[in-house]
Amino acid sequence: MSKETTLHFFSGKMAAGKSTLAKSISDENNAILIIEDQWLSQLYPKEITNIPEYLKYSTRLKNLMSDHICSLLSRGISVVVDFPGNTIDQRNWFRNIFERSNVHHTLHFVDSSDAVCKLQLKGRSRDREGEAFTSEEEFDAISKYFQPPSDSEGFNIVRYERNCT
Repeated sequence: MSKETTLHFFSGKMAAGKSTLAKSISDENNAILIIEDQWLSQLYPKEITNIPEYLKYSTRLKNLMSDHICSLLSRGISVVVDFPGNTIDQRNWFRNIFERSNVHHTLHFVDSSDAVCKLQLKGRSRDREGEAFTSEEEFDAISKYFQPPSDSEGFNIVRYERNCT
């Protein structure tokens, strides 16, 4: 296993700060950054308006990207994947990738309170008016599925706490 080549991925509620952190980690590690939201918005513009549609198109994208990400990792290129790892099943997709590629991994867990996420969501929503999943109601609906990562899952977890003071 190469310690230099790493798959970086994220867990945290919507608007916790995962994408900002992903960009920073990509820059710090000279790694390829793959952002789910960019791919989905370009491939399926205005087609994702609810959770079932998101799951449908996200699954298609993951099926396409798995081999590509493995190929990059197998060539010694670290990859930062800004796709959600917010459920055990989602995190198992990442496990499959780093195990197939035989590379190091880091799960970055952005542990933010609902209050912080909702505050950040309001700011983000001003810039993304008309896009799916930008209201507090949508935040609440999506957050009920969130499963924080646990040590028992066996990931190399780095935790970032972001809560109101």
